[in-house]
Amino acid sequence: MLNQRAAELDAADPLAHVRDRFTLPNGVTYLDGNSLGALPTAVPAAIEDAVHRQWGTDLIRSWNGNGWWEAPVRTGDAVGRLIGAAPGQVVTGDSTSVQLFNTLIAAARLRPGRRLLLTDPDHFPTDQYIADSVGRLLGLEVLRVPAREAAAVLAAEGEQVAVAAYAPVDYRTGELYDMATLTSAAHAAGALAHWDLCHAAGALPVQLDGIEADFAVGCGYKYLSGGPGAPAFAYVAHRHQRDFDHPVTGWHGHAAPFSMSGTYAPAPDITRARIGTPPLLSLVALEAALTAYDGVDMADVRTKSLSLTRFFQECADELLDGHGFTMATPREDERRGSQVALRHPEAYPLVAALTARGVIGDMRAPDLLRFGFNALYLTHADVLHAVGELRDIVTTRAHHAPAFQDRPTVT
Repeated sequence: MLNQRAAELDAADPLAHVRDRFTLPNGVTYLDGNSLGALPTAVPAAIEDAVHRQWGTDLIRSWNGNGWWEAPVRTGDAVGRLIGAAPGQVVTGDSTSVQLFNTLIAAARLRPGRRLLLTDPDHFPTDQYIADSVGRLLGLEVLRVPAREAAAVLAAEGEQVAVAAYAPVDYRTGELYDMATLTSAAHAAGALAHWDLCHAAGALPVQLDGIEADFAVGCGYKYLSGGPGAPAFAYVAHRHQRDFDHPVTGWHGHAAPFSMSGTYAPAPDITRARIGTPPLLSLVALEAALTAYDGVDMADVRTKSLSLTRFFQECADELLDGHGFTMATPREDERRGSQVALRHPEAYPLVAALTARGVIGDMRAPDLLRFGFNALYLTHADVLHAVGELRDIVTTRAHHAPAFQDRPTVT
C-alpha cells in the first residue's frame, strides 16, 4: 500500500523535473538539506569559470567586467524573489551571525527608550547568544518568550518592547509559526519584527513585504543549496533603509566607497547593509545555486513539501509503531515547516546507522532524529525507503553496533 501511494504521489509531482538540477550521489537518500543543501548542477561550472577565467585571467578587472561589485545586491534580489521581497531590500555577504548582529542592533536603535528585546528560548543558539550580546551593548533586557506566547506578551507589555526576534520554523522540531500574526502583534505594540529565515527561505512561501516585516536574515547553505559556508542574506525593508544604523560599518556600505573618505557616510539604499569584501567564490556558488528555482513557483514547493512530510509521518505511523518513537513535529499542515523530527532515546546511534546505509539525516540533543525535505530533489519513494531502513535498523538492533556509539564533533 505504501509503495503504491509513493508511486502515485511521485507520478503526479509537478516538480519532478527539477531533481535533474541537482547532482545527487548514487545510493544516497539525502534528508539533511535543512543543514546543508545538495549540490546544484549549475554550481561547479560557475565556480570553475570564476576561478580560471574571472580570477585567473581577468584578475582585478572582474570587479567591473564580471559584475563582482554588484554581486551582493544582484544575488540578494534573487533571494528576495523567494522570500517575498521586492528588489532593493536584500543583500548577501558575511555570515548569518554577522547579519543577525548588524540588523538586530539596527532594529533596536530604531526604538530608543524601550527596554525589552523579545526572543525565543527555543531559538537556534546563535540567535540567543547574539540577542544577549545586543542586550548587553544597548542596555536592553532580553526576555525569552516562546513564539506561541509572544503575541500575548506583546499585547500585555508591548510598550516596553523594542524588537521581537523570532524564526518562523523551530530548527529542532520543524514546528511552523504564523509570521503575519506575530509581526502584526509587534507593530500593534509599536515594536519591530525581526525574522531568522534559515529554515524557511527556499522551503516555503515567505511574504516579507506582504506581512510588512521589518528585518530578516537567513543563511545560503540550507534549502538554498549555496554550499558549505555560503554567504547569508539580510533584508531591510525600504522604509527603514535611510535610518538603518548598524554597528559594523564597512567600506562597501559607504555612499561613495572609492572616495576613500576617512569618515563613514552611509549609502542611502540597501547597499548600506553591505560591510566588507564578500567571499566572491562562495557568492558565485550561491548565485548559481539559486538558478535551481528558475521557473519554480514557491506555492508548488510548499505543496510538495507538505506532501513529503505528511507521507513521512504516515510511513512512521505504520512502520515504526511500537519501537519507541514519538512524533515531535505537528501533524497539521499549517503548523509544519519542511522537516520532521522523531524522538527516541537512542537518537544518535539510530541516525549513525542510517547514515551508514546511505540515508542521511541528523540528530539534535538529546533525543531528536531530524529529517529535512527539499521539495526540489526528493521523492516520496525516498521517504518510504528512509523509513523502511529505519524500521529495519531498530528491529534488528543494528544501531547497537560499537561503530555507532561514539559521537563525532558534528552530529
